[in-house]
Amino acid sequence: MNIFSISAILVALLVLVACSQHTDAQTCKPSGSLRGRKPPPGQCNTENDSECCVQGKYYTTYKCSPPVSARTKATLTLNSFEEGGDGGGPSECDNSYHSDDTPVVALSTGWYKGGSRCNKYITINGNGRSVRAMVVDECDSTVGCDAEHDYQPPCPNNIVDGSKAVWEALGVSEDNWGDLNITWSDI
Repeated sequence: MNIFSISAILVALLVLVACSQHTDAQTCKPSGSLRGRKPPPGQCNTENDSECCVQGKYYTTYKCSPPVSARTKATLTLNSFEEGGDGGGPSECDNSYHSDDTPVVALSTGWYKGGSRCNKYITINGNGRSVRAMVVDECDSTVGCDAEHDYQPPCPNNIVDGSKAVWEALGVSEDNWGDLNITWSDI
């Protein structure tokens, strides 16, 4: 085999890899949108800077999330899984509330996979540290702006919604809690 043939094969492989990564990025497109409704007075909990739906605003919905890998990129957000917290009702996985002192998470709809990750652990990497957290809930990417979802918009498709214990374990100072670029993986 000459140098030209080897070069041609390497170029073909690079194109194939680039195309497959581009295809993976496109595998999760929006599934629709919903129009926001104004919450009734006192019906949207803004704890942890949670956003309330805005009357007439359109929110993108997703039935999928980006592909899971050994280091899946995501955004870590803050959620209270306690009764009366901004997470709304009890967790989907066990119909229970969970202490903010326990490392638990909700995953966007596609990653939640209809509950198949319920009560399983994931590893979250961020801020130079890692933490193991149990999946207890879905951060619903398909619906929102209703009583069941505490009049909050649907989640984006790349969210790991963590308890205060997750943020503390990652060593993030409390004044920086809210949104953090992370990676995560199944255990």
